Amino acid sequence: MKTSDVEILIVPGWSGSGPDHWQSRWQRNLRTARRVEQSDWLHPDRDAWVAALIEAAATTAPDKPVILIAHSLGVATVAHAAARLPAGSIAGAFLVGPADVDNADRWPVTEGYTFNKSHNGFAPLPLRPLGFPSVLIASSNDPYCSFDRATALGAAWGSTLVPAGEAGHINVASGHGPWPEGLMRLGWFLKKLGEPPARSLH
Repeated sequence: MKTSDVEILIVPGWSGSGPDHWQSRWQRNLRTARRVEQSDWLHPDRDAWVAALIEAAATTAPDKPVILIAHSLGVATVAHAAARLPAGSIAGAFLVGPADVDNADRWPVTEGYTFNKSHNGFAPLPLRPLGFPSVLIASSNDPYCSFDRATALGAAWGSTLVPAGEAGHINVASGHGPWPEGLMRLGWFLKKLGEPPARSLH
């Protein structure tokens, strides 16, 4: 499976992904990619963000598998939306730098704003299988989510955990603008999705 074979929904996080962010670069360079737009990137509301994702997924091409590419609070949005997405509508999710909304009081200030977890509905994060294949790429020094917490989230969601080393939040601030390694990981993920399931010997 290649990027040209799928429809890609880019799911940015809190404050959106600026023009130099790897998500924005991928959106510009991958012909089948489009962004899930939110009405307010700086004052996120779980219900509104989840509804926007569900609506975007509902308007995808019926003849192509849908792949979600989420970062930060976008990962939390996918986790909250998973149970409400029609069964079989999502072929896979590429989740990067999850935002641990349950411990948002430890986050740094973003764009001059602090994240109020008690008012926006994102906490607590769901701890149930997503219902579709996924990989979770996590950094060992992410200020928005500890690696131990990311490991626990990946296990709860049924995601394949991919350690990224000391990569910060895997965004522009941590030096991940183009992020060619990420594209390679995405290609590997799509290839795995396109492989036929292993045959049982029993």
